[in-house]
Amino acid sequence: MKAEAVTVGVPVRDLDLAIAWYQSAFELGEPDQIPMDGLAEFDLGALWLQLALSPELAGSYGLSLNIGVKDASAEQQKFAERGLTVTALQRFEGAVEFFEVTDRDGNKIGFVTELS
Repeated sequence: MKAEAVTVGVPVRDLDLAIAWYQSAFELGEPDQIPMDGLAEFDLGALWLQLALSPELAGSYGLSLNIGVKDASAEQQKFAERGLTVTALQRFEGAVEFFEVTDRDGNKIGFVTELS
């Protein structure tokens, strides 16, 4: 199987606040699609980010989202400068650099740069 597209769903407590947080944190414009009430989608190029109103699952659903970037260290610094919650940059020699940012609902989003 070869995927044609990838959509990552993120459960959130308040859709409007989540949209604003992701717009600010990821430097995004307006959502690319709002296909129905309670759902907003951003086209990030290699994947679609889908914010879904689901207060009962927000921050505890077990979301696993890792986004590949050219320079994880630079991205981590940008998030920290915006006052967002980020982990320390982890470096695994010959493999990857990695950190996570936590959104307002407690969901963790990883950023990774391959070092090989």
